[in-house]
Amino acid sequence: MVRPITRVAKYVIPDPAWRWARSRYKHWKSADNSPPIGAVDFGDFRRLTPISKKFGADRGTILDRYYIEVFLGQHRGDVRGRVLEIGDNFYTLQFGGDEVTKSDVLHVEAGNPLATIVADLTSADEVPSNTFDCIIFTHTIQMIYDIHAGMHHLYRILKPGGVLLMTTHGTSKVGRRLGKDNWCVYWRLTEDSVQRLFSESFQAENVSVQGYGNIFAATAFLYGLAAEELTPEELDTYDPDYQVLVAARGVKPLEPVTD
Repeated sequence: MVRPITRVAKYVIPDPAWRWARSRYKHWKSADNSPPIGAVDFGDFRRLTPISKKFGADRGTILDRYYIEVFLGQHRGDVRGRVLEIGDNFYTLQFGGDEVTKSDVLHVEAGNPLATIVADLTSADEVPSNTFDCIIFTHTIQMIYDIHAGMHHLYRILKPGGVLLMTTHGTSKVGRRLGKDNWCVYWRLTEDSVQRLFSESFQAENVSVQGYGNIFAATAFLYGLAAEELTPEELDTYDPDYQVLVAARGVKPLEPVTD
């Protein structure tokens, strides 16, 4: 249908205007393939409510959980020995298996039947230093207001040579709010802020930070689409301007750092 309309338009629109319109169209096509102003088709995204209010969990795999599992899969060799996880030990079992000699679960409040340790990470002096070979710390740092104290204790309770595997939201729906939930989301972190945060405890050479996501993945995640609704290319292409998730790996030195 486009071509016949174009042919008609060529005879209806005055020649100078037609030449200008054609030149602008060619410029648009050669620039960034962006549709002209007023021609964006938002389709199912033109709405004021998300497609899923449950992060897409009712449609399939939550999109940021896909990235968490990609990251942990890349570092499954670190999940060994005595492993600490927050809330439950789902990822410890999934990625550690027989390499885990003891699985601990930390929760900030009493009453979690899976918890072996009840403590607030910002004041966790009761948890012994140099205890864990690996800490899996997924999507928790953004709910700790005093993130520097939290990182201090995470580093302290790692054994020398131990590894902290952390993930956090970049672009995301706000999932918890005070007054509605027992805890809330305080922070949205970036690759740069996570790098700096880790480097305050770990030596810079022992820290690696990786972002995941792109404009389409970020948009899909905000609307509540599941990972299964995106193609591998749409999921795995990374654009640092649109960080859906930020992950970091920090290794505690085998020997204490001296001045």
